Amino acid sequence: MNWAAYSGLFGFSMIKFLFAPFAGPHMHLNFFEIYISCCAGAIVCATAIYFSSEYLLKRAHKKRVKAAIEAKEKGIELKVKKKFTRTNKFIVKLKRRLGIVGIAFYAPLFLSIPIGTIITAKFYGKLKKTYPLIVVGILVNGAITTCLAFLFK
Repeated sequence: MNWAAYSGLFGFSMIKFLFAPFAGPHMHLNFFEIYISCCAGAIVCATAIYFSSEYLLKRAHKKRVKAAIEAKEKGIELKVKKKFTRTNKFIVKLKRRLGIVGIAFYAPLFLSIPIGTIITAKFYGKLKKTYPLIVVGILVNGAITTCLAFLFK
């Protein structure tokens, strides 16, 4: 058993799940070793981020409000951040086109596990089927990317 390779794939999958399986064949691991270690890392990260996302979003909001109040008291004019950025428009357009299944499956894959999970939780966090869809998306996308890793070995 190559625990260093497993933990390396586990850690890499927590950040960038899309590219993690491609390192597995070069570490001389078989399909199931790569698939399990990558999916386990992604699921652990998605679980931690999904269930703490409400706290993280509230904390960020409180921090922005506090900074605005402090700046107002000091007489400093804060630069107003644009709300309609190109990225925000793109994310909302994807939300409308793909819906909950598309966002839960593909946002963690293409963006990264933490960012995609926070976006999914922000849009659909109140629905009970959101977290299981994220996990199923990770399992399906893990199988696809691991197969691709062995095809392009």
